[in-house]
Amino acid sequence: MSEISSQLITYCTNIHPGDGWEETFTALRHHIPAVKAEISPFRPFPIGLRLSRRAAVELGGKELEQFIGWLSENDCFVPTLNGFPYGSFHGDRVKEQVYLPDWRSPERAAYTLRLADLLAEWLPAGGTGSISTVPIGFKGVVDSGDMAQVIQQLLVVLSHLKHLLQTRGREIVLALEPEPGCLLETTDEVCRFFSELDFPPDLRSHLGICYDCCHQAVQFEEPADSLARLANAGVRIGKVQVSSALSLVEPTKELLRHFDEPRYLHQVAVRRQDGGVVRYDDLPEALARHGLVTGEEWRCHFHVPIFTPGNGVYGTTRSFLEEILPRLPRDVLLEVETYTWAVLPSELRCGSVTASIIRELQWLETQLHASHRRP
Repeated sequence: MSEISSQLITYCTNIHPGDGWEETFTALRHHIPAVKAEISPFRPFPIGLRLSRRAAVELGGKELEQFIGWLSENDCFVPTLNGFPYGSFHGDRVKEQVYLPDWRSPERAAYTLRLADLLAEWLPAGGTGSISTVPIGFKGVVDSGDMAQVIQQLLVVLSHLKHLLQTRGREIVLALEPEPGCLLETTDEVCRFFSELDFPPDLRSHLGICYDCCHQAVQFEEPADSLARLANAGVRIGKVQVSSALSLVEPTKELLRHFDEPRYLHQVAVRRQDGGVVRYDDLPEALARHGLVTGEEWRCHFHVPIFTPGNGVYGTTRSFLEEILPRLPRDVLLEVETYTWAVLPSELRCGSVTASIIRELQWLETQLHASHRRP
């Protein structure tokens, strides 16, 4: 957390490998104290905690008591959970499996309920937290015919979040995270989805979005316009993931292949000279199907460190962050999310993982301080 600004800033621990709780806790003990010492030495540090389903189940009894004690001893707290990846997030091939189980499934709901119960243990009385999650499911896998099942599972979770608020005094927002290639990817799709929901207000208030800046930048959206449409549609922003994507103007295939790796999906949007946008579910598909045309810009869902503007060969969407940060409410949690460390090209790795996280948070602080000083 910033020492000057009261806005909560953190990073998502999905950058650290670990499926079970023991691995997860080992990573936290290794990285968090060093990050806190640099970013928030005199104030509590918020942890953006990623828990797999396995880790969430294993975290109980003495393990839970030990973690609560560790949080207190290290002056940390947990205001948000990443409940998007259900299973392993650092395996050999994650790709489209990251969306499974999707929101048609009782398994997705059960996992999210467990996360909610854990977060309610960690939030202070009267506190507000968030759980980011799959944006319903992957297009072509989930469609309008599945919405009855989706609504049923969402209502189970939202009813439990209402119960936690009434009985524990902890408000938790289920934050659907729009992503390229998913049922919710553009701001228009998000607004349409929320406009069609017929939930009671006391349940609807627990549903929002996790606004991932990389994802919306890949869509060639404008920050001010996107935020205005969400506000007009009454869509609550549970948290913002501060992230940056690749931007490549007239790239060569050699350069594009430099970012083609087998672990994660790297969705691509290409803006033609006429302003139209063509989308592909993964970089290999775009390479195979889309010719290289003069004047076109390729944006790729490949999270890169937020402080880098790119170089003479490729660019990034850092300008999206510079535009959106001054427009965000100061009570919205900001979570840096550059989970791709293990697959980043070597020239984009700046020192150790911990050093890179610290540099990203320091860059974010600098941007926030500058924006808060503007009249």
